[in-house]
Amino acid sequence: MVKWIDLETSIDICAPPEFNFDELLVFLGRSDQEVLHQIKDKELYKLIKINEELILLKITSKDSTTIHVEFPVGTPSKREKIAFYIWNWFDLDKDLKSYYKIAKKDKILSPLVEKYAGLRIIGIPDLFEALTWAIIGQQINLTFAYTLKSRLVKQFGDKLEWNKATYWLHPTEKAISSLHVNDLKQLQFTTRKAEYIIDIAKAMTNGEITKENFHQLKDFEQIHKKLMSIRGVGAWTADYVMMKCLNHPSAFPIADVGLHNALKVQLQLERKPTIEEIKEFAANWGGWQAYATFYLWRSLYE
Repeated sequence: MVKWIDLETSIDICAPPEFNFDELLVFLGRSDQEVLHQIKDKELYKLIKINEELILLKITSKDSTTIHVEFPVGTPSKREKIAFYIWNWFDLDKDLKSYYKIAKKDKILSPLVEKYAGLRIIGIPDLFEALTWAIIGQQINLTFAYTLKSRLVKQFGDKLEWNKATYWLHPTEKAISSLHVNDLKQLQFTTRKAEYIIDIAKAMTNGEITKENFHQLKDFEQIHKKLMSIRGVGAWTADYVMMKCLNHPSAFPIADVGLHNALKVQLQLERKPTIEEIKEFAANWGGWQAYATFYLWRSLYE
């Protein structure tokens, strides 16, 4: 249930007690190459589209549990949908009490939940964007992944200019579905990644792949299997999308390089842990593997 207050020219979103806006900004500000949001003096700017209307959001924190949203370029009519978008983006539906309960008894997670209390998984609500970003990130470093995303967005995404700044929107599946592989190869996408992304765009434009279809599947294994049936989606990509887009707290991208690096640092190991060792470390994380992973990722941005 989205808890929000309509102030007509702005809205307030009533976040749960376990929420920390400053931690949210740290994670969203981790790369200066990011093109899909901007942070200026603790103000978060994000361009979204609702019913073909481009809406610029200015998101700030009124107090520890109130998120204030203003609309610098005119007040939109679909304010309830905006509240729902932000609620979903910041994963505000989750009751983190049970996560903190198990984390405080875990030697790896205990110092992290104390240090980053109130951090929530910052999602990617749009399924096409989530799948595209996960595929872009396969087997390349994060810096080059951001470079490819920036090129894709600036070549094929919508934009809005306001107050001497440009705000970008991720390309829609419809915009990408009409492309040829060479259109993406010119941006330095590999042939395979170009094929995967264009094929997914076509399938989503045709209605063969929808976020609603995944939400109708209640069973974790069913969702995972259905995602992996998509060409270009392996186990890591499926878990990443389940974690970041479908808000599944049990998703566990166990092969993730960032996760391995974070565990190495936290446990002061001389080498990265093996998959078997990670399974042992995560034995008590049942139901909250996604949050454990996210907090470990956060530890890399000290």
